[in-house]
Amino acid sequence: MSKAFLGERGNSLEESFFAKENEALRRWLRKAEETKTKKDSLSAASGITDDVVLEKLVALNIGSETLAALSLIPLVAVAWADGSIDDKERSAVLSRAAELGLSKQDVSYQLLEGWLAEQPAPALLASWKDYVGALSVTLSREAKEALKFRLLGRAGAIAEAAGGYLGIGQKVSSAEKAVLKELESTLSQ
Repeated sequence: MSKAFLGERGNSLEESFFAKENEALRRWLRKAEETKTKKDSLSAASGITDDVVLEKLVALNIGSETLAALSLIPLVAVAWADGSIDDKERSAVLSRAAELGLSKQDVSYQLLEGWLAEQPAPALLASWKDYVGALSVTLSREAKEALKFRLLGRAGAIAEAAGGYLGIGQKVSSAEKAVLKELESTLSQ
């Protein structure tokens, strides 16, 4: 083989390598720009400026259009507390969503239905805690207490939705009580 041929072949391989590297870099830059846009939009909708919290929410596919679903995460956590969700709990969570103005056409409602169909990863509740922590610095003491009261009331109603047998027995399971206590602790910070 001639040196010229090997030189041309080497140049061709080199160009191919850099073309692949450039494409990978372009994909990375596009993804970074998409993430920044999502974080900016979420920040504008929520008032949260903590980049770490915004990053976690974007990683969970929470965006400005699905922000309403965030307020329902505690209800979902209580509904799944014992490892399963029954029709009464599902119905109670969806009723709360409707009370908040969500309809079946809303992206938030569809996201919620997915969380009710398959138990979400623990990262979802952890991100909600981060969200509440970031949000709480923007709220007055009275607003924090009102949020805590409303949220724990809604979560408690979910816990009671399927409790007991024929109206007899303990309405809230120990697993649900633990989640309620965890929520209260998060809201008390």
